[in-house]
Amino acid sequence: MLFKKQEQSATEKAAQIIKDAEQQAEHVKKQRQLEAKEKFLQLKAEHEKEVSQRNNTVAQKENSIRQKEQSMNQKLENLNREKQELDNKNKKLEQLLEVNEKKRDEVEVLKGQHIKQLETIAGLSADEAKEQLVTSLREEARSQAIMQIKDIVDEAKLTASKEAKKVVIQTIQRTATESAIENTVSIFNIENDEIKGRIIGREGRNIRALEAATGVEIIVDDTPEAIILSGFDPVRREIARLSLHRLVTDGRIHPARIEEVVAKTRTQIEDEIVEIGERTVIDLGIHGLHPELIRMVGRMRYRSSYGQNLLQHSREVANFAATMAAELGLNVKHAKRAGLLHDIGKVPDDNPELPHAILGMQLAEKYKEHPDVCNAIGAHHDEIEMTSMISPIVQACDAISGARPGARREVVESYIKRLKELEDLALSYPGVEKTFAIQAGRELRVVVESEKVSDAQAEILAADLSNRIQTEMTYPGQIKVTVIRETRSVSYAK
Repeated sequence: MLFKKQEQSATEKAAQIIKDAEQQAEHVKKQRQLEAKEKFLQLKAEHEKEVSQRNNTVAQKENSIRQKEQSMNQKLENLNREKQELDNKNKKLEQLLEVNEKKRDEVEVLKGQHIKQLETIAGLSADEAKEQLVTSLREEARSQAIMQIKDIVDEAKLTASKEAKKVVIQTIQRTATESAIENTVSIFNIENDEIKGRIIGREGRNIRALEAATGVEIIVDDTPEAIILSGFDPVRREIARLSLHRLVTDGRIHPARIEEVVAKTRTQIEDEIVEIGERTVIDLGIHGLHPELIRMVGRMRYRSSYGQNLLQHSREVANFAATMAAELGLNVKHAKRAGLLHDIGKVPDDNPELPHAILGMQLAEKYKEHPDVCNAIGAHHDEIEMTSMISPIVQACDAISGARPGARREVVESYIKRLKELEDLALSYPGVEKTFAIQAGRELRVVVESEKVSDAQAEILAADLSNRIQTEMTYPGQIKVTVIRETRSVSYAK
């Protein structure tokens, strides 16, 4: 009985196990089917996506090919149209050439008829025709001669340096003595001639000590109550003058005292030079100037040019240049610096072979001045090419300061007389209509009649007038001669 129950229970368990296994197998089957279905759907979606992408790519390439085909067709149409236009133009050109040939033939025929008519109307004999031909050839020869003269003048300008130096040397020979006396001599006034003996000293030891200490030649002659100090350096002459004044005032004049006083005076003058330079740049509102340039500005106080104090001249040029630069909207500070420093090359004595403008430019470059300032200094006498707008301003202001009446030692009457002589000299030429002496006599402008003077003759007139001015007149610097020839046609609308 117990066995039957166990067997029944085992059978039920086995049946239950089989049932559970079948349910589990059914569940696993469904799960696998779902997974397979999902995998299929996934693969199908990927495949459809890839197919779609390929279709899109194919469509894009087809579009691109279609567009290129359309572009090629358009270009082909354009080429055909241009070819057609060129063919039409060629046909028109051929027609025009044919017309021109016909007209040329007609012109030749008319020209022959015209010549025959002129010969008939003129009725010239052989001698008359020959005379006219000679006159024509003479005019042609004159024109060619003028052109050859122009070529010769141009060639002469290239080799004129030697002659120019000769003229300059001759001018220096005539005028150097007066200028040398004016610029190299100072007068020391004394109360009585007894002091001369004390200055000379026993056997001339005092005067020798003075000359050795100051580097200035001291001339004690029969000039009453005066001693002459001769030397090319104005600073040395000033040191000698002040030293003599102190020695004479103190009364103790002997070699040791002379050396002591000269040393103190030299120190005082150097300090005064620096003070003058600093006061000048402060008055002009110039900042950042190198101390050595400031010292050179102070030394300008003891320099002169044609009787005009160099420092005063430079201050004038600086103020003029600043005013012009302000009116033109340029850099006022650069213009003022260039105006003050434009003659700085006249101060040093250690490099006399260079023009003062070039030497001044080199000094400015050495002390790191602005390139525009350096160019204005170097170009104010046209030694170098102007590369800055400041340069012509400084050149003009230099001419204004130096050439105005009264700035330099020239009497107003003689100044006006020289201008009048310039204008009268130009008016003496045939064909000259008007003359104007401008820029304080530095330029002469001559207006000629265009009917009487040709372009080539105007060049010859300018050269001849320049030569006459050089040989017949005396003047400082140089004079620019400008001949103006113009033709004006005037008509009135009524």
